[in-house]
Amino acid sequence: MSCLRHPAGAHLRLEGSISMTSAVADDTTDKVVFGGVDSHADTIHVAVISDNGGHLGDAEFATTAAGYAAALAFLGAHGHVTSIGVEGTASYGAGFTRAARSAGLDVVEVNRPDRAERRRIGKSDPIDAYAAARAALSGRASSAPKDDTVAGIRALHNAARSAVKARTAALNQITHILVTAPESIRARFGQLKGADRTDALARLRPAGDAVHAAVLTALKSLARRVRELTAEHHALTRALDSEVTAHNPGLRAAYGVGPDTAAQLLVTAGGNPERLRTEASFAALCGAAPVPASSGRTRRHRLSRGGDRAANAALYRIALVRMSGDSRTRDYVARQTAAGRTRKEIIRLLK
Repeated sequence: MSCLRHPAGAHLRLEGSISMTSAVADDTTDKVVFGGVDSHADTIHVAVISDNGGHLGDAEFATTAAGYAAALAFLGAHGHVTSIGVEGTASYGAGFTRAARSAGLDVVEVNRPDRAERRRIGKSDPIDAYAAARAALSGRASSAPKDDTVAGIRALHNAARSAVKARTAALNQITHILVTAPESIRARFGQLKGADRTDALARLRPAGDAVHAAVLTALKSLARRVRELTAEHHALTRALDSEVTAHNPGLRAAYGVGPDTAAQLLVTAGGNPERLRTEASFAALCGAAPVPASSGRTRRHRLSRGGDRAANAALYRIALVRMSGDSRTRDYVARQTAAGRTRKEIIRLLK
């Protein structure tokens, strides 16, 4: 990346920038610098520090292609960029992360500053950006950002889950309306269940007095919504299954792993399992790592209450499926039961 030359303390104006302060040395050819980025929906704030932690400058840029290019030029103007710490690499900082990695720069994921540090030094965009740069310099931020390869899987997974939630809400509304509906409507539809009830309600032709017509119209609308959301969910699940299988066929082929659970585990891992160097690190990420819970003569472990609870729920569903249909898992459960372990403890071991 080309290095720009400006007098020390000059106010730089680059395409895509909003505001900035900088003190760029005359010769930055051999200078090693670190960057930090505090990301938001419409802007990113970029800070640059030297290899001894000195502040070299900070600037605000728009979250556009021109803004990202200007931000990278601003960083390069201060010297050789060793690493850039970015807050929100999978959210507001995703666009800048893609641009920086495409330019061959090293990007590391930065956790938000803890509350104690924020109480001590305060909070502002420049403060957070410099904190991200210091995290990159010190090595506290060393995790690779989540890869874009699972962006499609994440989008399909979220859309499918949204369809399920909306369908459940519509079904609950139908149940509630039938509980308080006039007797003739309750008698006609109250005993029907599942798809039979939905299909019958969707075929309704509302009639009768004002109350009956209004109730039947509402039930028909909700039933049709349920059918549409069911079809939508099936279509999204098929698309999700295709994406998951293409991305990680081994995971999808594992017994008990369906499209939804596979997608959740891939989203949690972030698309690049190299971020998780051991099985133990992935277990900790999913809240499945054993935590000592012994006392006196009792020797036992419990699961961590932290981690990604959605991933933990996916592991739980996989364990249940294996317990019911996989012969090796059933043999394992039998051995652990004979050893005196409870069902909950066995599920924890399976996770």
